[in-house]
Amino acid sequence: MSSSRPYTSPLRERQARETRERVARTAADLFGRDGYAATSVAAVARAARVSTQTVYNAFATKPTLLKAAYDLALAGDADEVPLAQRPEVLTLYAEVDAAVFLRGYARLGRAVLDRVGQLMRQITAGAAAGDPDLVAVQHTTDAERLTGTTMVARRVAELGALAPGMTVEAARDRIWTLNSVDVWHLLTDVRGWSGDDYQEWVGGLMCASVLADDQRLLRR
Repeated sequence: MSSSRPYTSPLRERQARETRERVARTAADLFGRDGYAATSVAAVARAARVSTQTVYNAFATKPTLLKAAYDLALAGDADEVPLAQRPEVLTLYAEVDAAVFLRGYARLGRAVLDRVGQLMRQITAGAAAGDPDLVAVQHTTDAERLTGTTMVARRVAELGALAPGMTVEAARDRIWTLNSVDVWHLLTDVRGWSGDDYQEWVGGLMCASVLADDQRLLRR
């Protein structure tokens, strides 16, 4: 009497992961360029050189594809390690100079917005227009960003570097605003600032907005 066991192929699993990543990356590009409503699942499939059914098999729904595309663009790759646990972020949080830390956070924010900024703008615009899929995604991504910014403000507080009378919540809101896609878009897209100029300005203003006077200058 024989029993059957499911057959798994490492090669097939790797190919499936690569296909999923390619589809998500393609979706991020198309959603960011053309908008969510204007980009069909079939269009994503064509650009990714797969069948439409393959996309549905991998992501089930268009909103799920959008969130996967956003997460991939946010992280920059398909590694399952959360952004907050990646080496560059852990190194940043090990910094004990608050000004260096905030300028490093501005550098990280610039890198993230360079990858995901256009897609974020499309999500925001669609949510403002009432698209229920995008309202839900924006609610999730806004909550994720607020959580990340709260961690930054708490780290500055742990370093004893907040300006007198400044609460973690007030610092969080100032950093959250400066690191927003709106500020990034206005300066880099509308006004034509370079990425370096944007990063330098945001980092400096974060320091000026939340740090005590004696903590604002880089000391090394």
